[in-house]
Amino acid sequence: MKLQGLKALVVGMEKSGQASAAFLRAHGSDVTTTDIKPLTLPGFRLQSEELFAEAWDLIVLSPGVPADLEPLQKARMRGVNVIGEIELAAPFLRGKTIGITGSNGKTTTTSLVGHILRSSGVSAQVGGNIGTPVIAMTENSRDDQWNVLELSSFQLETAHTFRAHIGVCLNVTQNHLDRHRTMENYVAAKGNLFRMQLPGSYAVLNHGSEICRSYAELTVAEKIWFSREDIRKDHVWLDDETPLMPLSAIPIPGSHNAENVLAAAHIARLAGVSVPAIAAAVSSFHAVEHRLEFTAEIHGVRYYNDSKATSVDAAMKAIDSFPGGLWVILGGTDKGSDYRLMREKLRQKARAVLLIGTAAEKIKSHLDGAVKLIPCDTLARAVAEAGAAAHPGDTVLLAPACSSFDQFRNYEERGRTFKQLVKDLKNAAA
Repeated sequence: MKLQGLKALVVGMEKSGQASAAFLRAHGSDVTTTDIKPLTLPGFRLQSEELFAEAWDLIVLSPGVPADLEPLQKARMRGVNVIGEIELAAPFLRGKTIGITGSNGKTTTTSLVGHILRSSGVSAQVGGNIGTPVIAMTENSRDDQWNVLELSSFQLETAHTFRAHIGVCLNVTQNHLDRHRTMENYVAAKGNLFRMQLPGSYAVLNHGSEICRSYAELTVAEKIWFSREDIRKDHVWLDDETPLMPLSAIPIPGSHNAENVLAAAHIARLAGVSVPAIAAAVSSFHAVEHRLEFTAEIHGVRYYNDSKATSVDAAMKAIDSFPGGLWVILGGTDKGSDYRLMREKLRQKARAVLLIGTAAEKIKSHLDGAVKLIPCDTLARAVAEAGAAAHPGDTVLLAPACSSFDQFRNYEERGRTFKQLVKDLKNAAA
């Protein structure tokens, strides 16, 4: 892609937008940046229909910007090239790429793959939807290196030539319907990862997911399957003849994390890592921040931060990781989710649900009668209420099943706020 002299508009000035703008300028483009909020940035103009209507050679969208905005549709009709950040990065990213998507487990699996490769002496850099934007990874990419990328549906819906040597789908469950509008659109966005693969590549797919199985029909890549059925006799098996490791040796809790380990092991094996080296690396892996992260124990009550559980399915997987005695903090910004799916699991395992954020009323209406509900509005009040009511042996779990944008900038800020509140509670208890 020739960028010299292009008149480019970058939409959305979070981390990836800023990185895209810097990359385009470094390659000689005339760059304007825009966002719905006023910002002090080079070449910045407030987002408007008039701005989109100007004569642009290229419009680059950050993942948080809906690709079907009417001004963008009009720009496409005028012949403007409208792409996402990973599409911009694709021609400049050297080395082989591992693209990992799914509704849940992306961050853990991506981080784990990076850890396995590096621990085994395989050169790799990790980024995408976590950490470093893909466009910022191009500078340090090398031909002999793996690029391990967490890829969201937001990133993949605007990808058309981005090709993964190893494409991975962990699972697909209801999520982001506020953005994609229908489940079909959401499924199709993730399917782009496999639709674009070339012969000689690999598709690592969860056989236990009907949607993941359907992606096999989209790709010319060689299919590598994993499923929960590969976990038997308290061991994780790569195939019928190859045991990976005992379940007890996996340092991150939950059966869903055993599946993540399975997927990561298959990926690492394709990247040339031996089975013993994979098992050793998994054993030394630490939980990702905001993913079932143990925070503290106060008077026999354990506190876990799973702020990254921003969907119903992710929250249910978090709840499944504990035997019971749960005080579950739910709420935030609704994503078009059906919280009724949680009724039975909460009835079985939760002492109470503490409701926060703008989704609280909807969650209350969906869960009423299944479990004790405590309206709290804020995370601070929820932690205080749980801390006062929980008994030794209980667990307080932040697994919101919602995005965070009503009260926090992102799920990271929400998780760190939770950890600070728990720390303050522990100091007060001492």
